[in-house]
Amino acid sequence: MDMLIDTETLERELGNESLRVLDATLHFAARGEIRSGRADWEEEHIPGSRFVDLLEELSLPESELPFTRPSTEQLDRVLGEMGIALDSKVVVYSRGPESSMWATRLWWLLRSAGVANVALLDGSFAKWKAEGRPTSTESCRVTAVDGKSQPDDSWWATADEVLAAIDDGGVCTLNALPAALHAGEVEMGYRRPGRIAGSQNTPFSGVLDPETGTLRSDDELRAYFQLVGGKEDKRVISYCGGGIAATLVGFALRRIGYSNVGVYDGSLNEWSRNGELPMETGD
Repeated sequence: MDMLIDTETLERELGNESLRVLDATLHFAARGEIRSGRADWEEEHIPGSRFVDLLEELSLPESELPFTRPSTEQLDRVLGEMGIALDSKVVVYSRGPESSMWATRLWWLLRSAGVANVALLDGSFAKWKAEGRPTSTESCRVTAVDGKSQPDDSWWATADEVLAAIDDGGVCTLNALPAALHAGEVEMGYRRPGRIAGSQNTPFSGVLDPETGTLRSDDELRAYFQLVGGKEDKRVISYCGGGIAATLVGFALRRIGYSNVGVYDGSLNEWSRNGELPMETGD
C-alpha cells in the first residue's frame, strides 16, 4: 500500500472489510489549548471511519508534556480496540486549518509501531468534502484483535540525540515551525523563544499545495528539502513545538526516499524547559 492515497481510490475501497479508516482531528483552541475533533466526526465523517483521540488515547498520560508517544502496552491496547493488526490496511485523515499534521502524527505512530500498510488521505477531509464525496454520521463496529506492535525507535529522536547532532555534520536537524517562530520573533508559550541551535527551517506548510492541501510533487519536495543534501540514507531529525507538525515534514521526507528520519517527540516543549540545552534566535 502506498503511503499516500487519493480521494477517488479511497472511495472505491470503502466497504472493504479489511480496511480501517481513522479520523485523527484535533483543533488548536484559545490560549494554546487543544480541542478534540470528536464532535466534528460525530457530525460528519468518511463512511466507515472511526475517531481516534491522539491526546487522550495515544499520548502517555503520566507525561508532563502533551503528545508524548504512548508506551508499548498502551499502543497495543488501542491497536487491538481499533481492530488493527500489523498487516491491516489503514487510511488516516484529519480536517481543519491545521492541514494534515494530526493525521501524519497518527501515521507516524502506526508506522513506527510496525503497521506497514498505512496511507495518508491526500488533501484530507477538506478535499473529500469539496469533491462531494459521501459522508456519514453512523458509527461502525470493528472486531477487536490482539494488538501487538513491533516498535522501531529509529523513527524517533531523543533530546540526547538532538544535542549530539548539533556538532555532527552527518545529521540534519529541521524545524517544522513557521519562520517567525524559528527566528524567535514571536512566542507560542515555550519556555524560551527561538530554535534548537544549528537547526534549519522547513515550515510544515511548505510541503503542501496551498490551494488543494495535497502533498506537493516529489520534485517540488526535493527542491524544498535541498538543504538536507542528496543522500537518502542521511539521518534527518524533524522537530516543532510538540512533535505534531514535525511528522508532516517527516512524512514528506520519507515520501521522497529519505529512510532515516526521526521525529523529536519532546520538541520545543521539552527542549526549551532545560536552560542547559542551546537555543538560537535571529536569522
